[in-house]
Amino acid sequence: MPFYQTEQQKQYIEDLGKAIEHFSERAEELDESRGFPFQNIEELKDFGYHTLTLPREHGGQGGTLYDYLLAQERIAREDGPTALSIGWHTGVILELAESSNWDEAVLHDFFQEVSKGALVNRAATEPQTGSPTRGGRPETTAIRNGGKWIINGRKTFTTLSPVLDIFIVSAWVPEDETIGSFLIHRNVSGLRIEETWDMIAMQGTGSHDLVLENVEVPQKYYIEKQEDRPKQKSAWLLHIPACYLGIAVAARDYAVAFAKSYSPNSLKGPIRDLPNVQRLIGEIELEILEARHFLYSVAEKWESKPELREELVKSLGAVKLRVTNNALSIVDKAMRIVGARSLQRSNPLQRYYRDVRAGLHNPPMDDATIQLLAQSALY
Repeated sequence: MPFYQTEQQKQYIEDLGKAIEHFSERAEELDESRGFPFQNIEELKDFGYHTLTLPREHGGQGGTLYDYLLAQERIAREDGPTALSIGWHTGVILELAESSNWDEAVLHDFFQEVSKGALVNRAATEPQTGSPTRGGRPETTAIRNGGKWIINGRKTFTTLSPVLDIFIVSAWVPEDETIGSFLIHRNVSGLRIEETWDMIAMQGTGSHDLVLENVEVPQKYYIEKQEDRPKQKSAWLLHIPACYLGIAVAARDYAVAFAKSYSPNSLKGPIRDLPNVQRLIGEIELEILEARHFLYSVAEKWESKPELREELVKSLGAVKLRVTNNALSIVDKAMRIVGARSLQRSNPLQRYYRDVRAGLHNPPMDDATIQLLAQSALY
């Protein structure tokens, strides 16, 4: 049972559930074809989900972090790749709505574009530097040329790329000897998407390469320098564990339905009566409860007690580590209940299993979280 704070939240999630009820029906075909969920994204936009975290004064719904996580978990129960994809957009908006040092006019215009349907994501990962959380310097460069910046480089893991309208691109700026971020619209000359996404997990995220060749960017779209970005961490990356928790809940639902209905001729009733099956179901329920309590209690504290955020920062990574690893365990147990047929291509469990594995490679990484926790205790 989701941890609703208000009846309004509950109603929103119920309405969202009705809007996405066909996502799970499309999931197998999308996975097999390595397609992108264009229809899912359009239906989410029709529902207005792209404006969930956009401030009300800019035409959005003003949704909170807690609202966002509930919704991400719900979408992922129907289709994990769709949830992870749209989650990056909605999360970037939440981050900027909470704290931004952008020029006020640029931010206003940007929010107006989002209110009219534009989708955005950050493009920061590169082939040689890996995840930006590791601290590598981008090989993408920004060179001033008169009143414009010329951007050259390649970004990997650009999730949602088939439908993104705006990219927030990190680049090394030699002139300032810093990493800068640039706002780049899809329709500019020299920008292209190279379809490189070839993974066995989260195939529907469209996380292709973004290639920038002599892309001209106006001065006003040099939106931030690394050292000027808000020092306060944001909790929006909690959408990652929320997504993998949703996938795990879908696996749980399948396993429970199977245990209630499957009755081999060696038994008088369904396998739900077997002690071993009950033990596995009980362990799954416990792991879901642990994950939800950890995820939503941290989210609630983050919102209600901003004075504790500096201390809560280490909990953000811990939530991601624990919830993601719980999700892996839950799907594994669900497959043990269902047995060998869980490996059939037509069985959603094998897809859930592949998709939750991807969570290990989303930021922050487990080793970085463990090191942070150790250092907070030792120093």
